[in-house]
Parts: sequence; C-alpha cells; structure tokens
Amino acid sequence: MSQLSDFPITEKWPARHPERLQLYSLPTPNGIKVSILLEELGLAYEPHLVSFEQNDQLSPAFLSLNPNNKIPAILDPDGPGGQPLALFESGAILLYLAEKTGKFLPQDAGLRYETIQWLMFQMGGIGPMFGQVGFFHKFAGKDYADKRPLERYLGEARRLLAVLEQRLQGRDWIMGSQYTIADIAIFPWVRCLVGFYGAGDLVGFGNFPNVQRALDAFLARPAVIKGVDIPSRG
Repeated sequence: MSQLSDFPITEKWPARHPERLQLYSLPTPNGIKVSILLEELGLAYEPHLVSFEQNDQLSPAFLSLNPNNKIPAILDPDGPGGQPLALFESGAILLYLAEKTGKFLPQDAGLRYETIQWLMFQMGGIGPMFGQVGFFHKFAGKDYADKRPLERYLGEARRLLAVLEQRLQGRDWIMGSQYTIADIAIFPWVRCLVGFYGAGDLVGFGNFPNVQRALDAFLARPAVIKGVDIPSRG
C-alpha cells in the first residue's frame, strides 16, 4: 500500500498534514481554479507554492508529479480505492474533485456532459486565447513591432466573450441557476483578462454586461475571495 512519502515531490514540499489533499500551485488563473473549488467544497488541503521565479516547476521533484511542468497538480492521499492519487491538468482536477464529492457537477447525465462541454470550452479556447492576449499586451510580446499577433488574439478574445455573453443571457451561471465547475474554470480567466492583463478596454468588456454581471457574482463568493490568494506568495 503506497503512502504520500512514496512520492518524490514530498521531498521538496514535505506534507505537514499527510492526511490532507496536497495542492502544488501558484495563484494564476489555472492555479486558483483548484484552490477556489477546494474552498467551495470545504475539503481539508495543504497548499504548496510552486515558485516560477525559482523555476520550481522544472525541478525533478515537481516533474515527478507533472512531467508537463505546469501548475496546478495535486496529490490526494484518499484517492480511488483509498490509495493516493497524483493528478495534473486543472480541468482533470476539477472533474476529479467534483466527482469525488458529488458537488458542482450535475448528476443528470445530459447536464453533466453539458457542464463538461463548457469546461472544455475554457480549456481549449478561453485559457489559451486570453493567455496569448496577456503575452502580447502585458509581457514580452508587447515589445514586438508587428502588432498583428495581438490583434489576432484580441479578436478571438472578443469572439469568446460574445459566446459567453449569449450563453449567460437569462442565466445566473453557465448552467443556469446551478453554479458548477464550468464557472470555476471560466471566470478566473475573465478576471485575469480585464484585471491583471489590463485588456478590458481593448476587448470592449463593457459590451458584455452579462459576463460582467456573472463575474461580479463570482468574485463576491467567500470561497473565491479566499481562493484567489492560495497558495500565498508569502
């Protein structure tokens, strides 16, 4: 029977509470998806900061858990069959935790797959496209003389926001009145686009009142208020 100490990642980030779920992350849009869900669920967990400044994500310890060197990743001591489970990819982690607890994912098969559909919409569209806006507007790409890449990703960001705007017409959340992992996946990226990336004016965020309304409701949730700062950068 395996235990947490069998996983090399625990050598770099020792578990003070090995009975708790271990979270290896950073407060980025992808990272806070998991911390927010954990806070919403009320599960006991122990967060560990993976510092990009120190290239922690490239360390052998982290790569032993996620060979793709991306946050977040988790190590659940009480996985399927009572055995520890190591898992990476934020979407997979959201699905696992929702199914483990029976919360924030509809039990009805049709609604369940519809929720997963919107989760995949974030994973395949919103995350990559909004991230490119950030690179070309805020980070190194902003210095490129050729502005066509920025315009390309701004156009795609506007298109994706328009899809969300239509979906949220007459709905409180992506799935209607039920708050789900689809919302927990999508709104950290919307927050980042208009906040940290400072691209709200560029994408015409004022043209998407339903998205703004849902974002405001999301950011007002106590679990979100707490989760956006986990793990603490110290």
